[in-house]
Amino acid sequence: MRDSLVAAAFQLFLERGYEQTTVDEIVALAGVGRRSFFRYFPSKEDVVFPDHERCLAEMNDFLGDSSGEGGEGEGGADDPVARVCDAARVVLRMYAENPTFSVQRYRLTKKVPGLRTYELSVVWRYERALAEYLRGRFAGRRDGTLRADVIAAAVVAAHNNGLRSWLRSDGQSDATAEVDHALAHVQQVFGSDPGPDPAPDPVGPVQRPTGKSAKRTADDDVVVVISRRGAPMWRVVQEVETALGRDPE
Repeated sequence: MRDSLVAAAFQLFLERGYEQTTVDEIVALAGVGRRSFFRYFPSKEDVVFPDHERCLAEMNDFLGDSSGEGGEGEGGADDPVARVCDAARVVLRMYAENPTFSVQRYRLTKKVPGLRTYELSVVWRYERALAEYLRGRFAGRRDGTLRADVIAAAVVAAHNNGLRSWLRSDGQSDATAEVDHALAHVQQVFGSDPGPDPAPDPVGPVQRPTGKSAKRTADDDVVVVISRRGAPMWRVVQEVETALGRDPE
């Protein structure tokens, strides 16, 4: 019934136009009642994007799979950038499963401003899911949230660039090649996972000395010596030895 409603809706959208088609006309062509329509689709806009809820759930399942298996890009779970690129390919597969429908929807969305707005809200949900995953992977790092949000936005932009190139060809070009080419730019820019931020120096930052020389005692001595430019080397060595508490020879 769900597929019948989608087929009936798009037949009418193509024949009469989206704005001119009513829900009553859709259910009449599909041979069902209004209640059946709203059981599957909260609004007329939702019938244009019938597969995004399922796809979003699949993408979240993919990101939640810690084994890292199943990604076409073989990024695995160890490299979060490669992982979110592979997650974008889950969305691509949804479009590529039915090229004719995807191209029809693309053409329809270009003509109807309200559908473009709706589509942007759907895209934002994908981006938010990617960002939330990356925030978890970058938690505790310097600028971790910023890095997560920027990479998520870049992945979505790259995916959409490749996807639109395929849709503009009426589904004749290679969708996978188009998206892979775009996502490669993301991985080139952001690279593989750099690992956690380095631990701070156990000795701590070197303080600015207040006199001629300063001494810090820890596991390893850190000595800062200030000397005049051009001072003879024996004088510099003498100052270092004095700072270390040694008697100069």
